[in-house]
Amino acid sequence: MSTLIIGNLVRVRGREWVVLPETTEDLAMLRPLGGTAAEETGVLTALEPIEPAVFPLPTTDDVGDFASGRMLRDALRLGFRSSAGPFRSFGRIAVQPRPYQFVPLLMALRQETSRLLIADDVGIGKTVEALLIARELLDTGEATRLAVLCSPQLAEQWRAEMASKFNLDAQLVLPSTVARLERHLHLGETIFSRHPITVISTDFIKSDRHRHGFLRDAPDLVIVDEAHTAVAADGGGSGRGRHQRHELLKGLAADEDRHLLLVTATPHSGKEEGFRALLHLLDPSLAKLPEDLTGEENRRNREHLAQFFVQRRRHDIQHFLGTDTDFPERQAAEVTYKLTDDYARAIDAAIELARQSVADGDRGQTRQRVRWWSALALLRSMASSPAAAAQTLRNRAANAEAASVAEADEIGRRTVMDLVEDESAEAVDVPPGAQDPDDDRYRRKLRELARTMDGLSGEGDAKLTAATKLVKGLLKDGFNPILFCRFIPTAEYVARHLGSSLGRKVTVAAVTGTLPPEEREARIAELGRTTAEDGTQRVLVATDCLSEGINLQGLFDAVVHYDLSWNPTRHEQREGRVDRLGQPSPEVRTLTFYGTNTRIDPIVLDVLLRKHEAIRRSTGVSVPVPGDANQVLEALTEGLLTRGDGEQLTFDLQAEEERDALHADWEAAAHRYGPGGTTIYAQRTIDPTEVAREVEGAAAAVGSGGDVQQFLADVAHATGGTASRQPGPSPRLAVDFSGARPRVKELLQPADRQLRVAFAPPTLPGETLITRTSPLVETLATHVVDTALDPHTMAPDRIAARAGAVRTSAVETRTTLLLVRMRFSITVATSGSLMTDGGRAGERTSRTMLAEDAAALAFTGSPDNAVWLPMEDARRLFDATATGQITHEQRERFVAMVLDGEAHLRPALEEMAVDRAADLRDAHVRVRQAARTRRPKTVSVDPHLPVDLLGVYVLLPDHGGV
Repeated sequence: MSTLIIGNLVRVRGREWVVLPETTEDLAMLRPLGGTAAEETGVLTALEPIEPAVFPLPTTDDVGDFASGRMLRDALRLGFRSSAGPFRSFGRIAVQPRPYQFVPLLMALRQETSRLLIADDVGIGKTVEALLIARELLDTGEATRLAVLCSPQLAEQWRAEMASKFNLDAQLVLPSTVARLERHLHLGETIFSRHPITVISTDFIKSDRHRHGFLRDAPDLVIVDEAHTAVAADGGGSGRGRHQRHELLKGLAADEDRHLLLVTATPHSGKEEGFRALLHLLDPSLAKLPEDLTGEENRRNREHLAQFFVQRRRHDIQHFLGTDTDFPERQAAEVTYKLTDDYARAIDAAIELARQSVADGDRGQTRQRVRWWSALALLRSMASSPAAAAQTLRNRAANAEAASVAEADEIGRRTVMDLVEDESAEAVDVPPGAQDPDDDRYRRKLRELARTMDGLSGEGDAKLTAATKLVKGLLKDGFNPILFCRFIPTAEYVARHLGSSLGRKVTVAAVTGTLPPEEREARIAELGRTTAEDGTQRVLVATDCLSEGINLQGLFDAVVHYDLSWNPTRHEQREGRVDRLGQPSPEVRTLTFYGTNTRIDPIVLDVLLRKHEAIRRSTGVSVPVPGDANQVLEALTEGLLTRGDGEQLTFDLQAEEERDALHADWEAAAHRYGPGGTTIYAQRTIDPTEVAREVEGAAAAVGSGGDVQQFLADVAHATGGTASRQPGPSPRLAVDFSGARPRVKELLQPADRQLRVAFAPPTLPGETLITRTSPLVETLATHVVDTALDPHTMAPDRIAARAGAVRTSAVETRTTLLLVRMRFSITVATSGSLMTDGGRAGERTSRTMLAEDAAALAFTGSPDNAVWLPMEDARRLFDATATGQITHEQRERFVAMVLDGEAHLRPALEEMAVDRAADLRDAHVRVRQAARTRRPKTVSVDPHLPVDLLGVYVLLPDHGGV
């Protein structure tokens, strides 16, 4: 049926529709003219007659306010979901990418199969970069299904990010959801064939029970979050969990046609074999590259790696392409406290008790290791708080039933050390135990010490007193801090004390692992709402269950490390919750809070934290601890328990050698972040002017946050509402539709009638983020277009005029401005492999996509002798302001002169559509030009004629001539 050509305008059910690419001869897939994706529908051609539709020209009855023409133009452009820019997906996303975020997208599109390791610094926006690629691959048909693999704690955040910013509706596949999802499957279906977009717990799907089934039906596009946790120094993974993760990723990578995006902020932690294993997943040849890639002789190797690997530090992108990306300035400091004499004596007693226990070798080597880990747990909890110490002293040791030294060590490390790369990304915040069930005498001494710790709570806790003073100082300086604690009892204890000490103008909340992930986010959101309504400041006390996952930059701008982590990466994760893109405060404070006489804090500072900070300052990036830092810490703390004495630990020769060896390895790992590796990691091989061209093309096609702001303000004023600028770090409005016309108010949700609006992150408390794909914008854009195009809609309900005339200083001679809509079919034909096993070329496949463009065109003179202006000049004319008045009759006469000569304009309009199709083809090919390919692609772009003439506006010089 010739009527059902993709992009054609047809009439059925009493209205006009656009034919969509999914149309077949039997089923027409249609979208209402000016409608949204939610209104797309299928029509059976055998049951309902579908007629071709011709878009009517404006008439003199459409003459109205010239300024409303800009509103119509913006409504059209913001309403497009298949825009005609260089990227097919940008009409569907609710985020305006920063220029530097285009770089991974361009890298991915230039590969035959997109495979990237995205390793940008914390807080730069790796999630957005990965989802930009995914959305584009899905919208071009190069991928049909998507799975995101992440830790269960981050699953809901990924799902929310996909929905709110990329209009991707994902199903969560977690142990808690699988049974429900499987109940609704048909025979032969799997979760992944039924649900094309999923967010999956890596720890769930990696198991032997589920991994093989997933690999059989895995999507053709997979994003792997925290990909470094799937490999280790041996390249395969140490520990059963790591091994299973690595087997999962190897199975996914084995299909060379599967798109694979690996995301991590720590791709290389000094473990060269693990880094090579990551690269091997992308391309086996990368694992064979030499370790040292400097020098001219390795130029080709560097270029090869640069096709798959992107890693930028903040200073690499802060002023990219002349666009400033404002990150807060991090002000880091150390703050000390000194324990009271009673508290210090309690720690001395605990150390002495631990020494005696560890030295007792009569109970066997395994029991000795159980005691050693119990002693270490006790020291950690006593340095944390009396509450954590008392609970540890009363709890049974987690490894009490260990049957071997290896088992005792494994359980001890998991409960006592800070293992960021353990089975879960979430830290264990339950206090470890110290009780030995087989030694009544030892248990009695621990219970006595627990009673002592109970009596040191409150006034006897100098750490809590000093922290309270510290928090008061931060609040006085205008900061809203987060205090990170190691254990649940400490967080609850500190939150209770601060809640009673800081007064009514401060609201304090605690979030720990006792809450499931969704309730943690809800509690934080409630804290933000409450403090916004009350005008109070806020303090959050949390364990490391929040050090990854929930982004907190909109509510908090200071971090206090109430308890030192024994892994510097955890400190960076804590600070990264607030020190990231979108932080509205120009300054973030991070305070390392430690006791000078706690015995154990100085060890952690000297060996790990200060070295980590020094490397971060010198390289601009957080470099993870190489090797096994826990082994070094165990050796150092063993010195405290068996040999140390006095207030501070005196390192023996062996401990000093281990510390110095760790620091040397760390510095070597950091060296690769210096000038020798910058070209590879920062992707400076991509021409910035090339990126700039695509950034400009995308903005021109779909509009920017500034366009959304202007449109919302224009509609509010035109319909009887109000819009006023508000102060803030970026443009924002207070919009009130409560006085708008009834027909407009009926369209809006009650919550949308009075809003404080931001158009780009960050949002302040009480604000709503509005983007081009927000329901409010979609609703208003559709209403503006529909009322303008419907001949039966009369003023005042017709918001935007399709025709007008005005006197303005923007022109020197009579100039006619046309608003046109162009539609195009983009067909990508892909051959099969150049040669199949039988020696013959593979089958050729093709896919067709619809693109729409709202263009401003302008000419001087009469239609039969038109002199066309550059399109850039035409676009600027929509911003012209009236500087003189003409009568309504004059407006009608000038518009009628153009309409009477419309036939003379048609050849030029068609020629421009053909030229635009050629430009669109060039842009499509340019951003996807692969360096090498097994499957050559050809792209064709065909305009749909005639071009739709939507608006006619005549601009007259203000000096009175025509």
